[in-house]
Amino acid sequence: MPPPDDPPNEPPDPQPLLTRAAAGDGRAWGALLTAHQQRLARMVAFRMDPRLRGRVDAADVLQEAFAEASAHRDDYFRCPAAPLFLWLRGIVGNKLLEVHRHHLGTRMRDARRELPLEAERPPGPDQTSAAICAHLTAGGTRPSVAAARDEVTTRLTAALEAMDPTDREVLAFRHFEQLSNAEAAQVLGIQERAAAKRYLRALGRLKEILSQMPGGLTELRP
Repeated sequence: MPPPDDPPNEPPDPQPLLTRAAAGDGRAWGALLTAHQQRLARMVAFRMDPRLRGRVDAADVLQEAFAEASAHRDDYFRCPAAPLFLWLRGIVGNKLLEVHRHHLGTRMRDARRELPLEAERPPGPDQTSAAICAHLTAGGTRPSVAAARDEVTTRLTAALEAMDPTDREVLAFRHFEQLSNAEAAQVLGIQERAAAKRYLRALGRLKEILSQMPGGLTELRP
């Protein structure tokens, strides 16, 4: 079932808080960060490389990102080109990029560019494909799932890589990060209607892929 277009844990009308924060009210700024914390934590949990789980606390990533956002909040209010949540998401994404580079020593893609040029992409699966695959195969305890894990991972990754890159990103944004159609469209620079169409297409394709997986991997959870 598609996530709602009005994400939870967000003030119904953030404008008063935004106005006060723009005027220098630190408590209003803190309230805005708190309102977006749950959604940003979901993003970190989804995007963090599985090899870092247990070594890096998602809360620490958010804390560092919020500290950086606070240091530059005047820049945001001077020229708010995007909703605050998407601006914060970009900072969190770049902080996560730094964490990956520091701990893994690998060339990860810049979170500000969702669809990099082929020549700029790191070797191996696309990072979004890897994140979706890791999310869907995590926590399987049934013997049939465990026995077929390698085959499932290989086939699932290959199928995700065969999807249109924009469809794959919309799927990740909408189903796993639970962004709205409007937010996903703005991040990718496409029309909201196109984002909605791509999401439904990608979701249907993923359900079809899962139905063909060995070991009973059929659940699609956000």
